[in-house]
Amino acid sequence: MASAATDSGRRRVLGVIGPGEGATPRDVADAFEVAALAARAGWVVLTGGRDVGVMDAASRGARSAEGIAIGVLPGAEPRGASRALDVAIVTGIGEMRDHIVVLSSDAVVVCGMSPGTAAEASLAIKAGKPVVLVRPEAEARRFFEGMGGDTVRSADTADEAVAIVTRLERAVPSSEIHGSR
Repeated sequence: MASAATDSGRRRVLGVIGPGEGATPRDVADAFEVAALAARAGWVVLTGGRDVGVMDAASRGARSAEGIAIGVLPGAEPRGASRALDVAIVTGIGEMRDHIVVLSSDAVVVCGMSPGTAAEASLAIKAGKPVVLVRPEAEARRFFEGMGGDTVRSADTADEAVAIVTRLERAVPSSEIHGSR
């Protein structure tokens, strides 16, 4: 496994976000592949934790590569959690958990789009996190790249997404990622 450690030795965390119930087969396949590749490179994979769509696919991808999958769940109990999670964090705070997913991630990869995903990607941009959109629609690409400037990129494949996010994440000093913005 390649090293994906911060300056302090803490393992890097990759947030993988996207639609739940509305995920397309392509979104699910991309999330699985992104998470598997990231896990092989030493990243910890962090999702919204549920057993549907991109969240479940990313958890399964990380597990398939013998990586670590952490899920931040919206409810007050673990019901509905992906069975592929290594750690399920129960919050009871609903969609406010999106803040936890984004702020706990060193970088974020977006697989697919929905209103919730758009809000989460916007939070990542506001927090200054490196963001990579996988196969975005042209309108989403223009919107997020226009809003995020140099911290947002688009990728045509999962391989490209992981390579880009690793490059972007390394370009942003740890103090900026984990400091206040």
